Amino acid sequence: MTTDDQDRGADREAGGDAQATAAKARLEANLARIEELTQRLVSAMGQGRKVPPALQGPSHDLYLKAAGTYWSEMMRDPAKLMEHQLGYWGETFKHYVETQQKVMQGAQAPASEGPKDRRFANPMWETNPWFAYIKQQYLTNAEAVRRAISSIEGLEPREKKRLDYFAGQIVDMFSPTNFLATNPDALQKALETEGQSLIDGMENLVRDLEANEGDFVVTLADADAFRVGENLATTPGEVVFRNHLFELIQYAPATEEVHETPIVLFPPWINKFYILDLKPQNSLIRHVVEQGHTLFVVSWINPDPSYAEIGMTDYVEDGYIRAIETVKEICKVKQVNAVGYCIAGTTLAMTLSVLKSRKDKSVKSATFFTTLTDFSDQGEVGVFLDDDFIDGIEAETRAAGVLDKFYMSRTFSFLRARDLIYQPAIRSYMMGEAPPAFDLLYWNGDGTNLPARMAIEYLCGLCQEDRFATTGFTVAGHEAKIGEVTVPVFAVGCESDHIAAWDSSWRGVQKMGSKDKTFVLSGSGHIAGIVNPPAKKKYGYWTNAAAADSPEDWRAGAQKHEGSWWPAWMAWLKPRAGEMVPAREPGSKTHPALGPAPGRYVTGGRLAAE
Repeated sequence: MTTDDQDRGADREAGGDAQATAAKARLEANLARIEELTQRLVSAMGQGRKVPPALQGPSHDLYLKAAGTYWSEMMRDPAKLMEHQLGYWGETFKHYVETQQKVMQGAQAPASEGPKDRRFANPMWETNPWFAYIKQQYLTNAEAVRRAISSIEGLEPREKKRLDYFAGQIVDMFSPTNFLATNPDALQKALETEGQSLIDGMENLVRDLEANEGDFVVTLADADAFRVGENLATTPGEVVFRNHLFELIQYAPATEEVHETPIVLFPPWINKFYILDLKPQNSLIRHVVEQGHTLFVVSWINPDPSYAEIGMTDYVEDGYIRAIETVKEICKVKQVNAVGYCIAGTTLAMTLSVLKSRKDKSVKSATFFTTLTDFSDQGEVGVFLDDDFIDGIEAETRAAGVLDKFYMSRTFSFLRARDLIYQPAIRSYMMGEAPPAFDLLYWNGDGTNLPARMAIEYLCGLCQEDRFATTGFTVAGHEAKIGEVTVPVFAVGCESDHIAAWDSSWRGVQKMGSKDKTFVLSGSGHIAGIVNPPAKKKYGYWTNAAAADSPEDWRAGAQKHEGSWWPAWMAWLKPRAGEMVPAREPGSKTHPALGPAPGRYVTGGRLAAE
C-alpha cells in the first residue's frame, strides 16, 4: 500500500468520524429539543378551555336513537343485516387476498376502483401493497358506515341528515392520512430530513397551542406576512363616522365624476370587512370605486362582554339606519343603494321592512350577497342548529357575554374539515411545513365575537324558527316580514356555498314583495364566488329571467355566462345610480375625516363615539 493510499484511508476514516460526531451532536440537540417541546406541550394543553359537552357534538340521544332504530330494523329483517355484513366481509377478504398475492409476486398493488380522492394523491397509495391495502380498507369501512346509515328508515329526515353528517366527520377523522404511521408523505419527509420535519412539526403544534392558550386551532396562514392597512385593505379612503357599533369608511374617488346615488355596503359582523379588499387585484371595493360610484363600507366593532345586551334592534337602529342617514347627510342625497353580505344581507332585509313601516324611502335598491332570508331549509350548517347545540350556545353566551369567535371558527371549519383542519394539520404538524402566505386564509383566521343577545336572537328567532319568512321577526319595534321588502333587488347565490345554500337564498328572494328582482348564481362557494374579479375569468355565473316554481326549475332554464358576475351587477346598478356628478372627496363639514381607511375597529382598536 502506498503512502497516498494510507493518507486517503486516514482521510476517509477522519471524515467518517467527523460525520458520526456531527450526527451524534444533531441527535443530542434534537433530543434536548424534544424534551423542551414536550414540556411546553403539556403546559399549553393544560391551559385549554373546557368546552361544554353540548358544544362538543350532537347529543348522545341521536346516536342512541339511531342505534336502536338500526337494530330494530335488523331484527325485523335479518336478511338485510346479512346482506350488509356479507358484502363487507367479501370486500375486505378480496382486498386482503389481492394484496397478499401482489406481495408474494413482488408486483404492484391492484388498481383501486372508484373516484379519485385527493387525500390519496401520493403514488404509493396505488403502487405500494401495504398503503394500497390500508387505503382500500379505509374506503370500504367508510362505505359500510354510509350504507348502514342510509338503510335506517325509522329516523326523521332531519335526524338522519345530522347522523349522516356527524358520522362522516368521524370517518374523515380516522382517515389513514391523519396518522404518521399510515401517511407516506409524512414518512418520506421524515426520512429525507432525518426526522427534522417531525421536530419542526412538533414545534408548530406547540406554537399553535401556546398562541391560542391551549385551544387546538391550526394556523392556516403566515401571520407575519400580512398587515391590515399595509398589504391588505389598502384602497384609499377615510373613516367619516364612528359609534359604539361601527366605523363608516368613505372611499376616495377613482374617477372625475361619480354616480349621484352612493352605495353603502354592509359586510357580515361574523367576519371582518376586508375580505372585500384583500389586495388590488381582487378587491370588490376598489372595483366599485373604479366604476364611478361613491362607496361607503361599514366596519363593525369586534364586541367584548360589555356588549352582552346588544341585540338585532341595536344593529338595525344604531347600525344600518344610522349609517344610511349619515351617508345621505354627507352626499346630500335622499336615497342610497344598499348592499348586504351574508348575515348583513339578512339584517338589511329586515331593515328594509322596518323602513317601509316608517314610510322611509331612503333605500333605492338592495343587493344581497349569499343571503338567507328564508330559513326553512338551512343547508349544511343546519346540522348545528338543533336544540342540543343551540341550548349549549345560549348557556355559553349568557355566561361569557359573547359568542366567542373560537366556536364560530370551529363550526365553519368543521363544515370543510378536510380543507380547513386535517390537511393544514398534516402539513404543519406531520410534515413540519410553515403556514403559507395566503391572504384569504389569513383573513379566515382573523375572527370576531358576537354579542350574546344578538347571537341568541339570530339563532333562535331566524335560523331555528324562521320568523322573518313566516310570522314576523320583532325588531326595532316592528314585526318585520320578508314580503315587506319592496325595493328593486339584485341577489347573488353561490353554487357550492356551505353556509348559505343558493337554493335557500333563491327561495327567500321569491318571497320578497319587490316586483323588480334579479337572481344570479355564481360558481364556487361563499367567499370565492363573491370575491371573483373579472380579470381572473373564473367560475362563471348563471342567469334566468323567466319565472320558475323551484330553484331546480330555475337552474334547469338558466343561461351560463363565462367569467365574473361583477360587470352584470354594475350594469344592473347603473340605471338605479342616478346622473353623473363631480367626484366627492371623503367627509363633509358635519362629518369630517377621523382617520384613514381601514380604520381602527378592524384591527381591534376601540375609541369613544365621536
